[in-house]
Amino acid sequence: MVAGLFVFKYVAIGWGLLLSFNEARGTISLGAWNGLENYRRLLADPAFTRSLVTIVVFTLIIVPVTFAFALGLAVLVNRLRGGRAFFRTTFFIPAAVSYVVGALVWKMSLFSGTPSGVANSLAYLLGYEESIGWVATVDPPLYWIVLVTVRLWLQTGFYMILFLAGIQQIPAQLYEAARVDGAESGWRLFRHITWPMLRNTSVAVTLLLIINAFQAFDEFYNILASNLSGLGGADGRTPLIYLFQTALGEQNYGAGSAGAFVVTLLIVAFTLLQGRLAGFGRTAEEEAR
Repeated sequence: MVAGLFVFKYVAIGWGLLLSFNEARGTISLGAWNGLENYRRLLADPAFTRSLVTIVVFTLIIVPVTFAFALGLAVLVNRLRGGRAFFRTTFFIPAAVSYVVGALVWKMSLFSGTPSGVANSLAYLLGYEESIGWVATVDPPLYWIVLVTVRLWLQTGFYMILFLAGIQQIPAQLYEAARVDGAESGWRLFRHITWPMLRNTSVAVTLLLIINAFQAFDEFYNILASNLSGLGGADGRTPLIYLFQTALGEQNYGAGSAGAFVVTLLIVAFTLLQGRLAGFGRTAEEEAR
């Protein structure tokens, strides 16, 4: 296991780092050393910088929305006196679905753009007379609705389970003491007990959401694959799709490796910033100062 971890993870990462400083085209063997040229060309490419903007916008949307939905469902499920296991399982089932399958269902059924599509059928009930091309519509960018909702459906259940586990670890005596002190409303109990006690869980969920958002690939590729050229080539392209096309499409493994490390540094920067703002890792004494 140690040998496998070393060869397939650390050696691969090290080799990728070396490739990022080489002119490696058509081969993963080390070619001519070009220093930081791959990084300079990459950061000067408008398509790559726009893909970074796309993934940052996606992250800023999907992280708080998923966080709120997952926490809300966890609180509601925890309050149930009966059927808790049923609803916990029901909400968690989408987490077991492949992102590719979910994206294709969203694209070809729910938001297909045809009159028989679920979204258009609902639009007709609301008074719209023409079919809406959800994936192909750029102005306004309706394809964002498809991307956000499919990711929301696929991952909310998983994070709901994490929040639910955190809520169930809160001692019941705290709620009983709060009720004795006059905190009868559910909002006051949530604000003064549930939310503070979920701090570590909230930080962990946010970190996971940020990392997963920056690694978005499947839903963007499968929903927008046939529309990338129509979307200006970059508006619907995440950094991983850009690197996929650069490394495997153009066989430019040097630039692809450089881009992978740029995205990694971006993820690390965002997670460290979020952890710093949340005070993750600080002791009680440091928090009191």
